[in-house]
Parts: sequence; C-alpha cells; structure tokens
Amino acid sequence: MLLVWLKTFIQRGRSSHTERYPENRLFWSKPADGKSRLGRKIPGYWQQISRSMDFMDSSTLILAFCVTCLIIFFMRSRNKNDWHLPPGPTPLPFLGNVLQLNMKDLTKSFKKLAKIHGDVFTVHLGSRTAVVLHGFDAVKEALVDNSDVFGDRAKVPGAQLVFKDYGVMLSNGERWKQLRRFSITTMRNFGMGKRSVEERIQEESRCLIEEFRRKAGSPFDPTYLVTLAVSNVICSIVFGQRFDYEDKKFLGLLAMLKDAFRIRNSIAGQLLNSFPKIMLHLPGPHHQVIRNFFTLNEFVMENVKEHLKTLDQNCPRDFIDCFLIKMEEEKDNPNTEFHFQNLFVTVINLFLAGTETTSTTIRLSLRILLKYPDVLDKVQEEIDHVISQNRCPYVEDRSKMPYTDAVIHEVQRITDVLPMSVPHATAETIVFRGYTIPKGTTIFPLLTSVLKDPKHFQNPHKFNPNNFLDEKGGFRKNEAFMAFSTGKRICLGEGMARMELFLFITAVLQKFNLKSDEDPSDIDISPLPKSNSTIHRPFDICLVPR
Repeated sequence: MLLVWLKTFIQRGRSSHTERYPENRLFWSKPADGKSRLGRKIPGYWQQISRSMDFMDSSTLILAFCVTCLIIFFMRSRNKNDWHLPPGPTPLPFLGNVLQLNMKDLTKSFKKLAKIHGDVFTVHLGSRTAVVLHGFDAVKEALVDNSDVFGDRAKVPGAQLVFKDYGVMLSNGERWKQLRRFSITTMRNFGMGKRSVEERIQEESRCLIEEFRRKAGSPFDPTYLVTLAVSNVICSIVFGQRFDYEDKKFLGLLAMLKDAFRIRNSIAGQLLNSFPKIMLHLPGPHHQVIRNFFTLNEFVMENVKEHLKTLDQNCPRDFIDCFLIKMEEEKDNPNTEFHFQNLFVTVINLFLAGTETTSTTIRLSLRILLKYPDVLDKVQEEIDHVISQNRCPYVEDRSKMPYTDAVIHEVQRITDVLPMSVPHATAETIVFRGYTIPKGTTIFPLLTSVLKDPKHFQNPHKFNPNNFLDEKGGFRKNEAFMAFSTGKRICLGEGMARMELFLFITAVLQKFNLKSDEDPSDIDISPLPKSNSTIHRPFDICLVPR
C-alpha cells in the first residue's frame, strides 16, 4: 500500500514538475535510440546517477526521501516508546496491527499470537495500544493478584460515544466505587441473593413454561421467549414491573438490543473502536448501534419521568426510586455522583448486563442438551429424584443436584458468551512479568483462554460435565471457571445470574422433553464464523410435555 502511494506520488510529481518547468522536460524524455538525454546534458557524476534514476527529478527525490525518513522516525520512536511493553507483532503507522488481525474473529487472532509471543503480548488497534492476557495464570496474576492496578475499565471508543464516562459499567475512580456500592446494596435490598428475587424468577419461569406449552409439539426458535423471561427479572427490580410477552414496544427494544450486540462484534464495530474519528464519517451499520442505544435511553427517560410523578420517598418500589431518593439526599453536594446522567446509564447497564448473556446461556443450554441426549437424561433423572414433578424448583435444591450443577457450569464454560470479557485498563504504570505497562493501557483478559485452558480442563474444547465433578460424583469447583470474570470488576449481578440459570433450566427440563429434527451428531454448538465468537447459530426446538 505504501509503495503504491509512493509510486503515485512520484508520477504526479514528475508530471507537475515538467508542466511547471518545461525547460527541464529533456531530463524526462528520451530520443529515438532509447538512451536518456540526461547523460548528454550533464556529464560525470550526475551521468552515473541518471542511469538508475532518470525517472525521478531532484525535488521528488527529496520529498520521497523525507517521507521515508519520517516513517522510519515514526517506527523507531514508537518502538522506543514501546520498548518495555510485552512483545507483539510490529505495528504499521496509523493502522497498527489491524491488517495483521482478523477483525471478524479477534479471539482466534489473539490465540494465534499467544502461540508466537507468549501469554502476555501487545497489539495496536489503530492508535490504541492494548495488552492481551492469555490463559488462567496470566489473567489471575493481573486481575486477582494485582486487582488494584488492573481494575480500571478501558475507554472503548464505541461505548464512549453512547455512555461517555457515566454509569457503573464503564466508569472508574470514585464514580465507579460509589455507583457499584449503591447498585449492589440496592439490588440486595430488592432481593438479590434473598428469597424475594427467587420468587420473581420462579414467577417468570412459570410464565415461560406457559408460553412454551402453547408451542409444544411444533418446532420454534426459543430466542425471544427466553430473552423476554430473563429480561423481565431485571426489569422487575430496576423498573418495578415486568412486561407482557406480547408488548410490541418491549419486543422492539429487545430486537434492537440483539441487533446492537451483533453489529458491535462485526468488523464495522471493531473498526469503530480502532478508528472512531474516521468511522463516524463513514456510512455503515455501526451508526445503527448508536441510534439503538439512544432509543433505549429514551425508553429509560420515559420510565424515570413516570417514577418522578408517583415517587414516595418512604416506600421505594424499585432501583429507579432508590436512585431518585439518593439524588434528593445529595442535591446540595456539588460533587455528587447521583444525577440523571448516571441514573440513565446505570439503568441501561443493568438492563443490558441482566438480559443478553444470561438469556443466551439458557438458550444454548437447550441446544447443547439436544446434542447430548445422554446428559439430558441424567439431568432429568436428578430433577425427578430431588424436585419431582409436583413443585417448582428452589435454589436450595442445587446443593442436592451436583450433576445438574456441573452441567450448567460446563454449559457456561463451553458457550463462552463473552470470550474477550469487557476491556480493562491499568490504573497506574506497572512492571508485570518483567514488562512495563503504562498507566491507561487497554487490557484484554482473554476469558476464552481461561475457560478452555488445558491445564485446568480435560479436552477443553469438548463438552464434558466431568470437569466439575469429583470421583464420587459430587460437585467440584474449578478456580479457572471465570464465566463472570474475576477480581474487582467481576459481574455485580453474578448471584442473580446463577439463580436464573438454575431455576429456568430446571423448570423447563422438569416439564418438557427436548426434540429436534437434526441428528444429535449434526448439531453444531460453535458460534457463527466471522462474529468474534459471540453470535451463536439460530435453531428450532420441539418441546414435548413430560
């Protein structure tokens, strides 16, 4: 590319030079015998040079020389700045390593680079420098052993366009500490980890079962019904209400949400994060992501306005009410973090985090159990033995169902719905494994390399519940299980997500047998190619009442 540009530059320089200075045309022209006239006009030393460079005049040569020197200077200065960073592929000016990476499957590219450069290496995404952590040991050493340094959230350009630095998910410093503490406390008060949230999930699982009964016997795609059910749990805590499965407005929001996740992980979404200033001026699907999130923000704003009209400070109904009350308490604090911007973005953060990953895992669990009918039989046998067919599942049943618990953990491990996690950043400069990583460097903890680390999981790319079972058939924890990430930035809704996975999956398998037109050996549980390993294949399922 650079050579083509230089060639074009030289040709244009040659043309413009001869047009401006016709008396020098003889330097470029040749007589009939094909020999350059340059040697005839300028003898000696210049004649020798003309034999190899009679296509370039002196001014163009100087310009090309200057451009080359600038590129060399840029490369050397960049290498000097990155001298103590972990190794990695040599970046190109402006582009970084974008041309050396598969932007449609960064996960696969990073795994290949780890084989060359080791478990800690550097990549350049445009002008953004990032350090990738590969494998359990590297991720644990950074996010757990050095959690204070690696606990910041990276500034992801695409997300910055929508959320800025507001909200609990992407903020840092005192803002993040206050919002996270408030969010965890409030969600606990509304039942996270307590009986009340369990009842919310049980209620929603009953609604989901009824919807499944209406479709029983015929193949259908369970995506939206599962997404609606899971989303309604977080909505009941955040908005104080659940939405009907036929609510067109809510269905539209969930459709936009799934579309946003799809586009975010496409090549357009990746390029937006690497070259935000350029991509903003170029057409493409990445603009739709921004519009979708603004629509979601309007939905939240409408709900907040309704809450303001009916707010009772002595009897908060949900997360929004609690936040509004906190805003009133701190209205005289000029440095308060409790204001409308943080309210809007935090609500969206909780809505997104509480919907997509959990619903995707539940949906994929059905797909995996279709592929492994022997595993399905064992799970249903355990459900019948512990829960029976006469009552709904409870969270306390999980401790008596080690095989089912192991299957759910293995589903999370093999589906790997957030293979690159949410990017971290260094809060300060640190010497890590002998390398110097500057403050503010983007960190990619490659969670897929942890969940599929061969040191901790036997046959890591194959579905095997025995990864979480001991010799006696009891449930066995595995320290490399980081489906919810780890360290200071571990998912704040982990407790609720674990409850949802167990209660929804067992409720469905208690009432239905799973059938498919596909032969189990033909069922592909891998993600779609060119989707950065985050978009999974659609499928139909047939539910037969037990």
